[in-house]
Amino acid sequence: MFELKWVYELILLLYGLSLIGYFIDFVQTNRKANRTAFWLLSMVWVLQTFFLLTQVLIDENLPIMTVYDGLYFYAWILVTFSLIINRLFRVDFLVFFTNVVGFLVVLIHLSTRAQNDLKDQGVELVNEMLVVHISLAIISYGFFTLSFIFSIMYLLQYRLLKKKKWNAKLFRLGDLTKLDHFSYISVILGVPLLLIAIILGVTWGYISPDTFYWYDSKTLGSFLVLFVYIVYLVLRVVKGYQGRSISIFNSGAFLFLLINFFLFGSLSNFHF
Repeated sequence: MFELKWVYELILLLYGLSLIGYFIDFVQTNRKANRTAFWLLSMVWVLQTFFLLTQVLIDENLPIMTVYDGLYFYAWILVTFSLIINRLFRVDFLVFFTNVVGFLVVLIHLSTRAQNDLKDQGVELVNEMLVVHISLAIISYGFFTLSFIFSIMYLLQYRLLKKKKWNAKLFRLGDLTKLDHFSYISVILGVPLLLIAIILGVTWGYISPDTFYWYDSKTLGSFLVLFVYIVYLVLRVVKGYQGRSISIFNSGAFLFLLINFFLFGSLSNFHF
């Protein structure tokens, strides 16, 4: 049973990394990230198929008779469709969001099955899910902080160039183009991590014995933070905003993140 717990964790890890890869490709049209995500998802499909065949051939049970068994088959179908679409067609929007839904379904099923099959270790897996949720959220905040610092450096550098203040500070701040690019990359890395953290948090809230509040201030604040940074990406990628304007928006987004972390966190019923 100990090994089975690690298989569950491996599936979630591979699926999460695949989701990050598909997100990077979705935003940047990065074929290398797409290929990496495809092979990671293929590994998830192999593990899922192994469990599916085990139930059908050894247990002689088609996993569609209960709600949670149906979730497993549904998750397998989503992964299968995603791999086929990714291989035969070029529909990044559909592939990414299919995998977001698929990851949520896999997470709910594996967490519930772990509690039933692994008993004490299943509870441990659920608790680990909470730890990962908090860790990923904080790591994503770290990337957003880096993005904010790069934006502030960009604005300062822009101001110095505007006023033609040629001094040592100007050269130590770095190139405007690089500062703008690094700020953008930090957001690209932070958004999928925060998305996965929220999915983990919501799943944990439903399967844990603790009371989960959709209307909790920190829960709503986290969704809003994610929305604000998605707006940043839309402005950057779709609308073509760059430079000073997007740096100002990014600075405002970070201030909202601070409000969520400190103010909403203090008002939360179950977050710190």
